[in-house]
Amino acid sequence: MKIWKKMTLGSAALLAALSLAACSKGSSNSSSNSNSNKSASLTLWVDNQQVPYYKKIVKDFTKTHKNIKVRVTQGPNGSANAKTDVGKDPTKAADVFEVPNDQLGQMAEAGYINPLSPEATKNVKNNYVTEAAKGVTWKGKMYAYPYAQQAQTIYYDKSKLSANDVKSWKTLTSKGVVATDFTNAYVMWPVFFSAGTKLYGDNGEDLKGSTFNSQNGVNAMKWFAAQKKNKGVMQSSNALNQLKKGHAQAILDGPWNAANVKKILGKNFAVAKYPTIEVGGKTAQMESFLGIEGFAVNSHTKNAKAASELSTYITNKKAQLITHKEAGQIPVLKSAINSPEVKSDPVATSVIEMAKPGNSVLQPKLPQMAAFWNGAAPLISGTYDGKIKPSQYKAQLKKFAKTVEKK
Repeated sequence: MKIWKKMTLGSAALLAALSLAACSKGSSNSSSNSNSNKSASLTLWVDNQQVPYYKKIVKDFTKTHKNIKVRVTQGPNGSANAKTDVGKDPTKAADVFEVPNDQLGQMAEAGYINPLSPEATKNVKNNYVTEAAKGVTWKGKMYAYPYAQQAQTIYYDKSKLSANDVKSWKTLTSKGVVATDFTNAYVMWPVFFSAGTKLYGDNGEDLKGSTFNSQNGVNAMKWFAAQKKNKGVMQSSNALNQLKKGHAQAILDGPWNAANVKKILGKNFAVAKYPTIEVGGKTAQMESFLGIEGFAVNSHTKNAKAASELSTYITNKKAQLITHKEAGQIPVLKSAINSPEVKSDPVATSVIEMAKPGNSVLQPKLPQMAAFWNGAAPLISGTYDGKIKPSQYKAQLKKFAKTVEKK
């Protein structure tokens, strides 16, 4: 699971201008025809559980790139902390590493990662879903090769709840119990989007573009507070366990836990996009954050061309379908999304539906997201458990707005 909470502020920008012309053409289904002739040794950082299948993907890569050796290993603290691991000493970090899109702004500003070549940029724009291209773009340049999209959905026990029951929060919580975590801003902040507010503007890059310090923001907080008295809502930092025990019939979770949910529910497994909620006296789609996972090239690598070739290969159609099969990752390459194995996967189709505008919002990439994650969780949980009183909502929102706008 990728829950991105901790960020450190980046230093001044120091972007390396490198010409990377090794990206595949067309659908990104194969490696470049203009492979680097220079011998190179690369290190690839992925999450611990990904190491086995990325070794297989890389083995295929080295069959056609015999001059390139690749060592696949776990990132020191996982991709969720890529910016911290790379920032300790970029010269000792992996040549290519996995990174969630909300860290790209910070890493680009610090000069840790290379922008993609014009050819690679064109390929992503033409052959990947629009939100993936937007997700890896910072100030007009792309900084990662996208390979997966992550948006939360609702998983439920279809022997207890029907497909119609889970279409609205009101019906869902009157006929069953949904377990979720009000201490987790990644899960709960998007209610502010449903209420009609923005976080860092329309594109997630406008430092002064947040609108949650408003009546709409107050409405979102009122919704959080109301859930404390809702008998159909269970606060849990381990919703999966509540589902397993039978205490909850539905949970809000991402594709990273789909396999575990399937084991728990068996033949009664079902998944759908989020329900609608009543917020501010209006019916609105409950939204989620949309995260884009990608691979970035270390600007300090001594083998930039080879690293680009590797990044292109491990995000091609074959690789994306392998990560879908092995770990339930949801592809972002159009040809992979339209493959039979993805189209027949109810989790994938639900995530892809949630990824559409109006159902989710791309995680902003500003370095200030560090302050956002740190402050959003206590704001939401404090409202839910009543520690923050209604009379304090406006003041708390105003205070938080100032915090996330600091340069």
